[in-house]
Amino acid sequence: MKKRNKYLVTLAALVVMGTLSACSSNSASSTSDNWNTIVKQAKKEGKVVSVGMPDTWANWIGTWNDIKSKFGISHTDTDMSSAQELQKFKSAGKSSSAPDIGDIGLNVAPTAKKENLVTAYKTKYWKDIPSWAKDKDGYYAAGYTGSIVFITDTKNVDSSDAPTSWKQLASGKYKVSIGDVSTAAQAQYSVLAAAFANGGSEKNINPGLNYFAKLQKQNRLSTVDTTIENLQKGEIQVAVMWDFNALNYAHQINSKRYKITVPSDGTVESGYTQIINKNAAHPYAAKLARTYILSDAGQINLAKGYARPIRKNVKLPAAVKAKLIPESQYKKQYHVKNNNVWNKETLKLGQEWKNKVTGAN
Repeated sequence: MKKRNKYLVTLAALVVMGTLSACSSNSASSTSDNWNTIVKQAKKEGKVVSVGMPDTWANWIGTWNDIKSKFGISHTDTDMSSAQELQKFKSAGKSSSAPDIGDIGLNVAPTAKKENLVTAYKTKYWKDIPSWAKDKDGYYAAGYTGSIVFITDTKNVDSSDAPTSWKQLASGKYKVSIGDVSTAAQAQYSVLAAAFANGGSEKNINPGLNYFAKLQKQNRLSTVDTTIENLQKGEIQVAVMWDFNALNYAHQINSKRYKITVPSDGTVESGYTQIINKNAAHPYAAKLARTYILSDAGQINLAKGYARPIRKNVKLPAAVKAKLIPESQYKKQYHVKNNNVWNKETLKLGQEWKNKVTGAN
């Protein structure tokens, strides 16, 4: 399940990739941004090749089917993690096998820009995307978002004891699972959310580390990974994860069995960005795909897969909106103000976790 490793952001892996070489020519950036030209040329290309955007993730199949039916453009995908996507962009170079578009976490996106692997393209929906979720020069912009939530297995924990805040979570008697902080973006954002709820930020992660150190001292920090398999087997009591993961997992197993809550004293919202390879083999098809993903239809497709659209001015059909957690529950939500700072923090967070949390006993 490579796409699950989308959360295994492995920024450390990006570092060991070394300096990613940049090619002198830039096929995607030399293409026109005129929509009529994009459509005409994309139809001629006839194909879009993605990485890390499989049919079953966030209902990507809905968008790929639309692009096929509306524009006659076929699609293929190779599932991989964010780090693997950037490595593929690099290794494929300007060859005919170069992927066109990928889907990576916002905290990895600064690396893609810094290493000159992607091209800028803002699309006509640029003004609808909040500033925290995009690069000012257009090299990346989130297409959908996720926020950190709690999911409680009511087979293991009474529904009335399901935590609704970090404060409640701290005083519970159940074990808490967050995953591998050294590699998993989901776990890293969980620490950031706890930090935010306790006065911290991406510049000061210590309140989050201290929070989990207290759970560790109480022997309440579980080492069970936050996978759908472990949830189904009943090996998790309370887990901290992305809302779209929690909703999707609960739906696949048994929605009535789980209680999903947004911490009222603070959560973090982040997103995933669809990046265009600088050396895309089908650059116009890549631009068309990014544009369609940000269109009303594309955003609704993502919501059908439990991912919240980045564009808040898209009206979701009632049945689709009902799949998501009501916006009113996201009472106190933090956005990373500086992705470059957070990018660097995640590189050392695994070691800090070992020093300050798992070594707390």
